[in-house]
Amino acid sequence: MMEARVDKWLWAMRVFKTRTIATEACKKGRVTMGGNPVKPSRAIKVGDVIEVRKPPITYSFRVKALSNGRLGAKLVPDYLENITPQSQYDLLEMTRISGFVDRRKGLGRPTKRDSRQMSKFREDTYADTYYLDFEDSDEDLEDYEEDNI
Repeated sequence: MMEARVDKWLWAMRVFKTRTIATEACKKGRVTMGGNPVKPSRAIKVGDVIEVRKPPITYSFRVKALSNGRLGAKLVPDYLENITPQSQYDLLEMTRISGFVDRRKGLGRPTKRDSRQMSKFREDTYADTYYLDFEDSDEDLEDYEEDNI
């Protein structure tokens, strides 16, 4: 019976863009078989189910055939069966929709309201401050110190 390395097979099936990325995913525990993380060198055979976690969802693939070389995109369905549950795709869609609603504070450009508040803060802060020019005389400095001490 023929076997193939899991990292090489995932790369060949175009699950990952490069073999290095596939190997790293295995090392980080993002690739599992039967709920157990697998090493990049783990041998797989026809019929195995491989789960690949790419946040926010986990894809599941059943091995239909083995190949060590990278395949064209049209040939991939002959070698793997995507058995990812619909609930995972629903989760992906919900994440995509809620991306704008749940924007974390501090990310992206400030809103118009944020800009107005920052401008008002700057005006209030600097309006009360007395600035000395380098050309001011010692008398001006003494007057400033008397007023603010």
